[in-house]
Amino acid sequence: MADRKTILSIVDSTIDQKQFLSHHWEGSFNDYLELVTQNPGVARNAFQRIYDMVLYFGFERYTYLKQDYVRYHFFSDPIENGKDAIFGLDAPLMQLVDFFKSAAHGYGTDRRILLLHGPVGSSKSTITRLLKKGLEYYSRLDEGALYTFAWKLEGEDGHKHVYPCPMHEEPLKLIPAEARPAVLKTLNADLPEGREIRIEGDLDPFCRKNFEDLLIKYNGDWRRVMDHVVVRRVILSEKDRRGIGTFQPKDEKNQDSTELTGDINYRKIAEYGSDSDPRAFNFDGELNIANRGLIEFIEVLKLDVAFLYDLLGASQEHVIKPKKFAQTPIDEVIIGHTNEPEYKKLQNNELMEAFRDRTIKIDVPYNTRLSDEIRIYEKDFGKHRVRGVHIAPHTIEVAAMWAVLTRLEPPKKAGLTLMQKLKLYNGKSIPGYTEDSIRELRAEAPREGMQGISPRYIQDKISNCLVSDTAMQDRTINPFMLLNELEAGLSHHSLISDEEIKKHYRELLNVVREEYEDIVKTEVQRAISADEDAIKRLCANYIENVRAYTQHEKVRNKYTGRDEEPDERLMRSIEEKIDIPDSRKDDFRQEIMNYIGSLALDGKKFEYQTNARLQKALELKLFEDQRDTIKLKNVVSGVVDDETQAKIDVVKQRLIKYFGYNETSATDVLNFVASIFARGDSKQED
Repeated sequence: MADRKTILSIVDSTIDQKQFLSHHWEGSFNDYLELVTQNPGVARNAFQRIYDMVLYFGFERYTYLKQDYVRYHFFSDPIENGKDAIFGLDAPLMQLVDFFKSAAHGYGTDRRILLLHGPVGSSKSTITRLLKKGLEYYSRLDEGALYTFAWKLEGEDGHKHVYPCPMHEEPLKLIPAEARPAVLKTLNADLPEGREIRIEGDLDPFCRKNFEDLLIKYNGDWRRVMDHVVVRRVILSEKDRRGIGTFQPKDEKNQDSTELTGDINYRKIAEYGSDSDPRAFNFDGELNIANRGLIEFIEVLKLDVAFLYDLLGASQEHVIKPKKFAQTPIDEVIIGHTNEPEYKKLQNNELMEAFRDRTIKIDVPYNTRLSDEIRIYEKDFGKHRVRGVHIAPHTIEVAAMWAVLTRLEPPKKAGLTLMQKLKLYNGKSIPGYTEDSIRELRAEAPREGMQGISPRYIQDKISNCLVSDTAMQDRTINPFMLLNELEAGLSHHSLISDEEIKKHYRELLNVVREEYEDIVKTEVQRAISADEDAIKRLCANYIENVRAYTQHEKVRNKYTGRDEEPDERLMRSIEEKIDIPDSRKDDFRQEIMNYIGSLALDGKKFEYQTNARLQKALELKLFEDQRDTIKLKNVVSGVVDDETQAKIDVVKQRLIKYFGYNETSATDVLNFVASIFARGDSKQED
């Protein structure tokens, strides 16, 4: 049982006092200049900081379909162990990072609004959430440290008071404009391209007034003005509205531009005598508080036109203009996201040409690779998250398969099915298709992934299955439960009103069911034929006959001791299992012998598992030989003798051990496959 001392020791162990002091560093302006000369990166602008933040977590390069890609580890969410990880969107994420890289170099994208565009549930909000989370985390590190300042002034009561800069400005902005070019030239002398420090714009109105009042007081002595400056480290925080802002459209009657640009503080007008006095202004608009960091506009194209005009100046000129107040410079990344219908409205609105011109759009589609889609759901419904309910093998896979199929366009190539296209995209080899032909398939369907079923719909239906009465009773869910749930939900899907689309999606569910039948048939076949010694004996027998056949020799019969012709019937019974035609048998046999020979030259021993095609053929042959001894048809009828039951129990244990089933799901899948074979047998009898 925990006691007070244990709890206190746990708390003490999590507190890093050295880090706390680092986060709350304070010093003079001279102290800050010392920091800047040692590490000019502390004075980076918002775009440079966000680009460096992404690179901080590293990246890896890879090639897919003869194209080079970069996978940035930041988007796997290393901060929270993959909580907001993004899968399968490396191409648009590369575009995103290139946008930040260009902006960091000052090539013009720093004066644009970044617009993430895509269907609902395609990770637009997740990408933005990751960027905000990353900025908060990065600002806590030494590598991401940034600083602001406060004014130490004498109040009317004669005491010193500290007034923080309301927009967390960069302290180097306190250097007079006349001296800045020379100072920046000195700081940037040894910095590589893209790392140069750029200090743009004036101080915010509040700081500018304090600065000018003090200059007058000290007859232009800038150094004495700096004696009133206290430089502080600033940690960006969305919840504290410091460097990270979020703006969401509301009802037009309840929202005005002051929520973006701040407003006059009417209580202080009487104190300072003018509504244009910067001290009588609240710098609390989202664009104000997001200075030095990032502002997110949720459903940006649903904003009233007046708000969009505010964004034009904010993006192009890096200034905001509150009503009845002076222009205020800003340094921040403006990122919005929108869905397809809203973007189409923007394209058709000639009045919004200026907004479109200042926008860089990045399409964020759904996944079209099955393996990436599966990872999305395993993140939320993997064994580490779901306890107490067993999710049978392939349950998540079939849902992901259906989701991806709804996003693919029918292939124009004759003879290629949509399921085969899905497999090609997922890296599976299909005879007659090369990397070039897969690239052609992608090129002929550029809008794939911009429509279809959202991952949210799949997640909702998996959740429904997990809490259903059946799941609570059996502690198991299987693919058919989920497929039925997916189909039932289509009837009242809020985003699909077209009956033809619903019909198409239901047809795709049947395609997935057929594919699942093939998958589990193969698994049960492998479980039945999983006798390692029997496969090895069959393989040795096959190889011995193939060697004799290719070398025009005879085979010694170990029982009779006589030399006999190679067993053609045995060889063909195995080769036919993987559709090797009689006309190609010699090529296949020679291919096997060449493969064994090349392994021997490398000093490696041939094992049947090293050749996937041969392994599959051997397993299917052994299954065929053993199938009747297990009497799968009897499993369906329920009439099972002790000997057969013992064999069935062995198969169940193999399904559990090798394929991830539990007792219930193994029984279910064995009964299901038995019924398939029973139907097939009855058709043959007819």
